[in-house]
Amino acid sequence: MRTTTGSGGGRPMIMSARGVVSSGHYLATEIGLDVLRDGGNAFDAAAATGFALTVLQPHQNGIGGEVPMVVYSAADKKVWAVSGHGIAPRAATIERFRELGIRVIPGDGFLPALVPSAFGSWILLLRKFGTLRLSRLLAPVTELARIGFPMYDALHASISGCANRLRDEWPSSAEVFLVHGEPPQPGSLWRQPHWAATFDRLRALDEKHDRRDDGLRAAYDAFYRGEVAERIVAFAQASQIRDASGRAHNGLLTLEDFSDFTPRLEEPACIAYRGITVHKCGPWTQGPALLQALNLLEGCKLAGMRHNSAEYIHTVVECMKLAYADREFYYGDPEFADVPMGRLLSKEYAAERRRLVDPERASLELRPGDRPPLRVESVADVDAALAAGAGGENGDTTKLEVIDAAGNMVSATPSGGWLPSSPVIPGLGFPLGTRGQMFSLTKTHPNSLAPGKRPRTTLTPSLALREGAPFMVFGSPGGDAQDQWALQFLLNVVEFGMSLQEAVEAPTFWTHHFPSSFYPRAAEPGSLYIEKRIGKRVRDKLAARGHLVKVMGNWAGGNTLAAAIDGTTGVRRAAASPRLEPAYAAGW
Repeated sequence: MRTTTGSGGGRPMIMSARGVVSSGHYLATEIGLDVLRDGGNAFDAAAATGFALTVLQPHQNGIGGEVPMVVYSAADKKVWAVSGHGIAPRAATIERFRELGIRVIPGDGFLPALVPSAFGSWILLLRKFGTLRLSRLLAPVTELARIGFPMYDALHASISGCANRLRDEWPSSAEVFLVHGEPPQPGSLWRQPHWAATFDRLRALDEKHDRRDDGLRAAYDAFYRGEVAERIVAFAQASQIRDASGRAHNGLLTLEDFSDFTPRLEEPACIAYRGITVHKCGPWTQGPALLQALNLLEGCKLAGMRHNSAEYIHTVVECMKLAYADREFYYGDPEFADVPMGRLLSKEYAAERRRLVDPERASLELRPGDRPPLRVESVADVDAALAAGAGGENGDTTKLEVIDAAGNMVSATPSGGWLPSSPVIPGLGFPLGTRGQMFSLTKTHPNSLAPGKRPRTTLTPSLALREGAPFMVFGSPGGDAQDQWALQFLLNVVEFGMSLQEAVEAPTFWTHHFPSSFYPRAAEPGSLYIEKRIGKRVRDKLAARGHLVKVMGNWAGGNTLAAAIDGTTGVRRAAASPRLEPAYAAGW
């Protein structure tokens, strides 16, 4: 990173001696900082921030969704991946979906619902690494839900986009997200009493126990083996919810599915690049695609290319296409599929694949290594499929990064449980997730649907060490583009010496060359989306190479958040992209 403290853009780079938090909403960032001030560590602060984001950004994440993480424990001097994904119900078989006439799993309703994993994943993190009581971490979040917070434009747009469906089909959601039948107006105070009551019940269970661990266990049991699970299962099984298939379906979840779920710590995937070691979650996410892209790019002289020149963008995009092709046909839950990560992440494999990059011509093919492409399900009429679904603004993802005074680091990617995709569970205040839409219904695919299996998702936090010491946590919301934008951010820092804030503000580009991870699984071969700040001359050169260039707004792309430790001074730094309306970094 540069020694400069500026950004050259719209926001300052945050610097602090003791700790930093960067998250998708400034109020969540402040709650995390307050935990650090109160003596909590990065894991406590991350959990509090994550809980707050479920209240503040229900269109981007929820406690009914997921939260994969990559964390560094300073005490253990070790990096862990937290498996923050839910599992498919026992009844979720390919045969069952075929009987229902489902060719591609819809992205809304109850059929794609998995066991909610976010709450259990935060409890695991707190039990293994945290120090504060759950009731302490939930207290400010409960207050936020009860007292309310000002409605902002992005959340208002999401609620407005699906307001008709809430009114006409999902009365439990209308009760939570509408005020007198209308979307809350920007700037008005918006309260979530059902959410507050759920948090209050979990806090009370914690406070009944003298030992911190007993309190955490009690809250976990209530969610997965008690009242919360019972309410979810009863509502999902009793309710017929229309989805993008055009038909109504009940949920498949049972109490046995909830009791089957166990969040866990895993070894992360990692590679070395230019003196740093980059860690990602395993192939149950798309995370290793960033590592594969780095291996491919390591053999290219990127630093000698002008940043965001036509040569640079072409090289990065072509390498991303190759990495994502492998993602599409190799990745899946390694407990159910044989994923050859050793080969995929080897320098030798990257050298073989790199030879496929034509420096003068964009590829329009999907080219996985060592095997022909498998058939990928998709919906023929994409527009009609989307119109049959939730409508309005689709759910996205949010992000948080935390570093404390001890050097503990957390990168988490909360997502799922979106308000436009599934109805609110009455009395609980939150909807279920729809992450099951990412499973394939092709039996031979490594990401094929199976009971108890995790889908391969786009959720992909990132963590880097330098010479074995904690260096940086980073990542971006944005579905299939998450690792494309995170990759560009990392290259901005490592190859071009940008500060964190410069790196997150730099113009970005991305492609949908490969099948989308989301219903209805459409692909745009050769596409290259590019922010308008990258000039016409560069765009014309890319078009001449065969890229199908689509010019986007000046700030339409990468929503990266980041935090880092300066290895020389020990100063903690943090940054947030101005593209995310309420995202902010802060330090203490």
